[in-house]
Amino acid sequence: MNRIVIDSVTRIEGHAKITLHMGDDGKVADARLNVTQVRGFEKFTEGRPFYEMPGITARICGICPVSHLLASSKACDAIMAVRIPEPARKLRELLHCAQFVQSHALSFFYLSSPDLLLGMESDPAKRNVVGVIEKYPEMARDGIELRKFGQQVIEALAKERIHPSWVAPGGVNAPLTQQTRDRILSGLPRARAIADKTMSFFKGVVDQFQEEIEFFGPGPTACAGLVDRKGALQLYEGFLRFRASDGLILEDGIEASDYYRYIGEATTKDSYLKSPYYAVLGYPAGIYRVGPLARLNAADRCGTYKADLEFQEFHRRFGLVAESSFLYHYARLIEIIYGLERMEALLNDPAILDTHVRAKAGVNSLEGVGMIEAPRGVLIHHYKVNEEGAITWANLIVATGHNNMAINKGITEAAKHYVDGTKLREGMLNRVSAVVRAYDPCLSCSTHANGQIAMQIQLLSPEGVLLDELRSH
Repeated sequence: MNRIVIDSVTRIEGHAKITLHMGDDGKVADARLNVTQVRGFEKFTEGRPFYEMPGITARICGICPVSHLLASSKACDAIMAVRIPEPARKLRELLHCAQFVQSHALSFFYLSSPDLLLGMESDPAKRNVVGVIEKYPEMARDGIELRKFGQQVIEALAKERIHPSWVAPGGVNAPLTQQTRDRILSGLPRARAIADKTMSFFKGVVDQFQEEIEFFGPGPTACAGLVDRKGALQLYEGFLRFRASDGLILEDGIEASDYYRYIGEATTKDSYLKSPYYAVLGYPAGIYRVGPLARLNAADRCGTYKADLEFQEFHRRFGLVAESSFLYHYARLIEIIYGLERMEALLNDPAILDTHVRAKAGVNSLEGVGMIEAPRGVLIHHYKVNEEGAITWANLIVATGHNNMAINKGITEAAKHYVDGTKLREGMLNRVSAVVRAYDPCLSCSTHANGQIAMQIQLLSPEGVLLDELRSH
């Protein structure tokens, strides 16, 4: 059996390659996403005081440090067995909404728009953000401005754009000032105008991608996301819900502390990325998805005015459970609108200026779980500590991990449709890579091996000839 290797997948965060396994007939038989980097945060944090975990785990990723900071802090809140002050809860959600805006803007404008604007088969030398700037300067400026707004809000609240230390176990370290609140509010109208304009653009061109919508897999899967008791979308709080591809709610109201009853974790030998699965169905039948598309499929509504209008139109066009992974781009834009509306609502709540923003306590529980929605999907931090508060065990289930099986199934379906092994074109391979980009994977975040680590060491001659090979068993 021959292989085609796409090494590496570009315009994603982290390092990965795609291996296409070809049959004798020149058609794709199987495809695998091989994540080629590994992180060891679960192991090297053992022995550290639990209250250091937010600062340490925020360093997992430079794109979404806020998400890890919040999930970690929620796990620490549980270890302290405290309910954080309400103003602190609102401020954490506000920070998180800003994180969503900047991260989704990065994904849509910087990483995916070259495919959407320049074409899947356009010149790869120009199919990048520089090419977008040259051909569509106004849209490129909008993307830069929208991401800048999100980052500036993070900096205004937390004093740092990357790896802030403002969020801490028990709440946040400083209250919001009226001056900062007013400054953020003054920037919201322009940000919302950009989001609305971009949404109008995308809705106008999405029908041009019917083939991608049909073949960007992975086909019917369950979807998981956080919702409140009434089924509305939640990003910072909420309960985990699983919805089947036919619209049936499989599980609802799952507390963070009970996640392990519903999510199992498998490892494979061809990737450092774990494969979580819906435990009721087992592995590998329990495939499911998380992230923007999955959240809109799991929820009954968003809960803000404009986002709900877009939510309703989206489902009218694509069904109660929209299946195509290409539609992650559409869902991402809806969530930008939702995030901006939530920011405005939170900032206009007088209670957000209250100065009591931190609860303090020691170890009152030897275990804690923090669960939030990161931009890419459900993020879980689970810690165990000893009586002195030192970490004895940690487990992280990161959004891209949840999507691992779906991505592999999606690239297989896309490759079978697009790739002709007897006559390769760069554009057909780019479409397979574009399936991965639709999920906006963050591989720096996600490569946390559980159990046996996949390993392959090759000894090559200066001419590139394979001399020897060692594989883990």
